[in-house]
Amino acid sequence: MNTTVKRFCMIVLLFFFALVPWAPIAAQSKKAPAALPAAQMMKLQPAPESGELELTQSEIAPLIERYVADRISLQRLFSEGGGFGRLGLGGGGFGGARGEGGGAPGVSSRFSLIDSWPERRERMRRFYSDWLKRLDSLVFDALSQDGRIDCLLFRNLLNHELGDVELRAKDWDEAAPMCPFAATIMGLDDSRRRLDPIDAAKVASTLTALVKDIEKARQAVESGSKGDAKADATRRKTVAARAGATVNSLRTVLRNWFNFYNGYDPVFTWWVGEPYKAADKSLQGYASYLTERIAGMKPDDPEALIGNPIGRQALLNDLAYEMIPYTPEELVRLANREFAWCEQEMKKASREMGFGDDWKKALEKVKTLHVEPGRQPQLIRELALEAEDYVKKHDLVTVPELASRAWRMEMMSPERQLVNPFFTGGETITVSFPTSTMTQEQKEMSMRGNNIHFSRATVFHELIPGHNLQGFMAARYRAYRAPFSTAFLTEGWALYWEMLLWDMNFARSPEDRVGMLFWRMHRCARIIFSLSFHLGTMTPQQAVDFLVDRVGHERDNAAAEVRRSFNGSYPPLYQAAYMLGGLQLRALRRELVDSGKMTNRAFHDAVLKENRVPIEMIRASLTGQKLPRDFRSNWRFYDIQ
Repeated sequence: MNTTVKRFCMIVLLFFFALVPWAPIAAQSKKAPAALPAAQMMKLQPAPESGELELTQSEIAPLIERYVADRISLQRLFSEGGGFGRLGLGGGGFGGARGEGGGAPGVSSRFSLIDSWPERRERMRRFYSDWLKRLDSLVFDALSQDGRIDCLLFRNLLNHELGDVELRAKDWDEAAPMCPFAATIMGLDDSRRRLDPIDAAKVASTLTALVKDIEKARQAVESGSKGDAKADATRRKTVAARAGATVNSLRTVLRNWFNFYNGYDPVFTWWVGEPYKAADKSLQGYASYLTERIAGMKPDDPEALIGNPIGRQALLNDLAYEMIPYTPEELVRLANREFAWCEQEMKKASREMGFGDDWKKALEKVKTLHVEPGRQPQLIRELALEAEDYVKKHDLVTVPELASRAWRMEMMSPERQLVNPFFTGGETITVSFPTSTMTQEQKEMSMRGNNIHFSRATVFHELIPGHNLQGFMAARYRAYRAPFSTAFLTEGWALYWEMLLWDMNFARSPEDRVGMLFWRMHRCARIIFSLSFHLGTMTPQQAVDFLVDRVGHERDNAAAEVRRSFNGSYPPLYQAAYMLGGLQLRALRRELVDSGKMTNRAFHDAVLKENRVPIEMIRASLTGQKLPRDFRSNWRFYDIQ
């Protein structure tokens, strides 16, 4: 071995022995760090702007999360037909815009019936039934209070979804005679989903026959409508609107089916291209015929109003699901009683303004008190900061710094203002005010309907302490409860603050009180006209007249309100939920705060941390009420005489 090789070997050995003492330490450094003890975990603090961490979760939470994941998979499987049922999977049905005209994400319209295609209907029925069996296998009495509440909420949801499947089946059966060709289109789509081999020439013949079937269906509808009695004709309009929406959904299904093959399969395109165009044109024409000629919903007539009254039994079913143990008739009486109180308070404010008991003159005066064009965004900002400062000064609720800073503002388009005449809120407040493209009459109505005092009465409803704060907290506390979201808490929370701030003399002047009372009367009116419509005792046009004559709405704004209420984008009880949910929270506050058991801040923070679930379940949580497996709603939160 020469000198050079010896030196090299010595260097290697020295290097190896130099590393040996550190080997155990190096190995230890690769091990996963030990978990922090529970006591230390509880001391961990989040960023100061976001509030305390939620470290507890009920035993049922993993089941709920799995259910949501499974349901999303089914939703994607049948995506061409639109959403399923009423489950808000994207944040509890809250979305980015709520309040006076905000959408209702996750709540599908009963006008679209593709979801009720028999195969899909049976699949969803089996899905809900299987989950009910899984839930019923739990040992209910061994669950924590949170676990019991979640178990009851989960079972309530599943039973209601099963009921909704049956309601949709009835809707389908009623509208199906106007869409006898649906099986052809759904059959093509099912074949595509199975990836069956396709015979392009045969499919072309199928589409050619489909055009003839659509024309036959149109002729049958036309001949049947001629002999309808007046009452039958009215019902036929509702069914035709539903069938028209279904035909549009079928058109979407057929388009997606065609685009799957078109261009990728040249033989398919050669055979099917022209027959598809003919079928698509026929579907479009037939859908327009049903919605415009039979239902009377003309696209160039924004005044066209139509709805789908569901009847008393369906209302009772929905009330039971929402844990509201009252009949529709009792709720209408409740609303009339609250409306009468509002009228008396309106007269008091009117007298202070110099108009005597003619409160409508006082209301007209308030409508003229609006800012100049271009200044509405600044007004909304000032009102938002005023309300936030007020709740902080009076220590009413915790306002995390991030919630205070994260809301945004957008301006509403003229088209959207046709159905949203007032601003909407949430994380983003969307402001309605005239644009340069509106007619002079539309501009004047928009300014009158969004005057200073109306706005002051509802900016806090949309932002802080209303929907913005509510959405912020719901994303951070018991977020797994999103499937159980209810408008009675979502909208009730924001309306409750209108009641509480009224009681705390937030209004600075009689004009402010008129603004607050206008919206309170409006929420009473929503209960009256929406439930009366679904009971069959009030038409959409009568609802518009009611809002104009009794509440003092501008006619265009009233028409937009009714159109939004009955166009199928909201569930039947949604408009009633504002006032009723607010009354529930007011009753619960009297029980817990007025009695001295909780402070205002502790009460409001606790409600927010329960998430947007039925208020009777929040009451059970805050009072420690013992809940049996067969729990039924029985909380009479309002004494109806």
